[in-house]
Amino acid sequence: MVDAPGTPPRTRPGVVTLSSWLLILVAAIQVLNLIVALAVVGKIRDVLADAYAGTSAESAADIAYAFSIITAVVSLLIAAGLVVLALLNNRGKNGSRITTWVLGGILFCCTGGGLLTGLTGGMTGGGNTTGDMPSSEEIQRRLEDALPSWYTPVNLLLGLVALLALLAALILLALPQANEFFRKPKAGWEPPVPGGAYPAYPSHPGQSGDPSYPSYPPAPGTPPSTGGQPPSAPGGQPPSAPGGQPGERRDPEPPSGS
Repeated sequence: MVDAPGTPPRTRPGVVTLSSWLLILVAAIQVLNLIVALAVVGKIRDVLADAYAGTSAESAADIAYAFSIITAVVSLLIAAGLVVLALLNNRGKNGSRITTWVLGGILFCCTGGGLLTGLTGGMTGGGNTTGDMPSSEEIQRRLEDALPSWYTPVNLLLGLVALLALLAALILLALPQANEFFRKPKAGWEPPVPGGAYPAYPSHPGQSGDPSYPSYPPAPGTPPSTGGQPPSAPGGQPPSAPGGQPGERRDPEPPSGS
């Protein structure tokens, strides 16, 4: 996860990581459902073609087959989308979290509806039909005889696990820890770039930008400085005071005998 320059690094909470893994689990179940559906779609087509042969709904087998193929393709796309959303959620993308809630809510309703239909009435409803159409109970009996014995239990188990995993993933994304992670971080202090220019010291008008130092008053008895070098004695040596110290002036001695 890469944040914008100047923002403090964010730590992904465990609830977001767990939610992403649950989304990947739901995607894997979607792929398993696709494999199971493709394994039995041929037998379902044969049963429906035999049941509706010679009736006004003779094309029902082809319609059911086409619907199964379209459902398989949609399931594969949903599985890929869930994986992409899981990866984006791990990076703290708030837009992907909102998309996860929308897509997850729709998928939750569809999965729950299909699971409820499988538990109550199977692939068809109860009741008899009129005319040359076979009854729904007859079609259901033929499907149960043609399909493998493991099909219905496996289908219901995968649907129940996917439903619970999806519900848990959506709830985890709504917890306070997840809200803090998906909130846009505030820009923090940005350290100076190596080699960059530092701010100059303030200067008075007409002066350079070099720092100025305070001046102190001269010591008592010291002549004011003129800003130049002290006068030098003949020969290039500074004047010396009585006692031979350089820098001090010696007054001439008066002539003797006067």
